Amino acid sequence: MKSPDKIIIIDRFAPLRAHLLTLLAELGEDDWARPTAAPGWSVKDVATHLLGGDIAILSGKRDGFRSPQKINSYSQLVELVNRLNWEWVVAARRLSPRLLRDLLAFCGPEVEACFSSLDPMSIGGPVDWAGSDPAPVWFDLAREFTERWHHQQQIRDATGRPPLYDRYFLAPVLDTFVRALPHAFRNAVAPAGTSVRFKISGEAGGIWYVYKAEHAWTLVLDSPSEPATTVQLSEDVAWRLFTKGMDRERARSLAVIEGRTDLAAPIFTTTAIIG
Repeated sequence: MKSPDKIIIIDRFAPLRAHLLTLLAELGEDDWARPTAAPGWSVKDVATHLLGGDIAILSGKRDGFRSPQKINSYSQLVELVNRLNWEWVVAARRLSPRLLRDLLAFCGPEVEACFSSLDPMSIGGPVDWAGSDPAPVWFDLAREFTERWHHQQQIRDATGRPPLYDRYFLAPVLDTFVRALPHAFRNAVAPAGTSVRFKISGEAGGIWYVYKAEHAWTLVLDSPSEPATTVQLSEDVAWRLFTKGMDRERARSLAVIEGRTDLAAPIFTTTAIIG
């Protein structure tokens, strides 16, 4: 069985940022106040959140600054992330749209330089939505890319702009999100050798298998046996499902499911964000 390839996308951060800055420069006054799929956040709040992420990277990864925070569980992590995100967004509502754009334009290249200085093959902290084990740095950087892509897409949705569904950007986002599937299946009961085929249709999509090895589920690109279940989603539905941008039941109603429905269920509980 073949495992998915590493996701090396350091060169795509700058083009993605360029799209964001062009998008923000085109927004009118009414656009900044429009609600987004992020509960309680306007377009300006989502852009502010992206700036907050850049500042956290520069303070933490580049400068080694850490605020003392003790985390004992995943639920505590979610609570902390939600609180910090909200505090930042509320405080930054004093920023003008112009200053917000200027700060994003300044911080972006600094963040990309920081990312480029890291060894993508080294082991860092966990990508928490995929499990608690330490993860390679390339996976954490891929997660950072998904954050920037999906929040920009929320702004595009809210302001009626065309989606950024080019394969160059969306394919690595979806490839990163599906790495959460083994963790979502961790409590699914099935004999070793069972597999679930997951297909995302569309130009940026692909096919993956969640395979039950002797002691755990794993993600592979092929299966030695006929899958017990097949689930197909469009790329538009898939990214929204994984980022809580679509109700689980709505996503399920739009899916094509064949085989054991109980083994389809974990896909619709998968979340690839913290919060």
